[in-house]
Amino acid sequence: MRRKTHNLSKWIRLMAKKVGNFYVGTGRRKTSVARVRLTEGTGKLTVNGRDFNEYHQTDYLRKIASGPLTEVEKKSSVDVVIKVTGGGAVGQAGAVAHGLARALEEMDPELRIPLKKAGHLRRDPRKKERKKTGQPGARKRFQFSKR
Repeated sequence: MRRKTHNLSKWIRLMAKKVGNFYVGTGRRKTSVARVRLTEGTGKLTVNGRDFNEYHQTDYLRKIASGPLTEVEKKSSVDVVIKVTGGGAVGQAGAVAHGLARALEEMDPELRIPLKKAGHLRRDPRKKERKKTGQPGARKRFQFSKR
């Protein structure tokens, strides 16, 4: 009997793509993954079924997450539905920003230049370094005793 595997290639193709009447972008940061759906609208932002300002509770996180929208001045002309999983608050905000930038670029290729210049299209590659065997952390060593 054949085991059913998840179709990851489908999501890889959807990293930035027009699907029906909306645009899809996938953003990643640390261990967070955000799937962004962008449509023409009135400026409504929803994250995991909650209001954007309710989900991202500090001004710092809101500024990070909505950075691409403010950069291209589309905050009041598009509706955004975001599903984000994994990681913490800052990682999720970064993933949302990355996904928004990819979806905006798919919506209007002319926006690529300002988004790229502001650094929104680059995926932040920094992740937590793994713990190594024989030591208490990634870089920390046990105390050395000469005698």
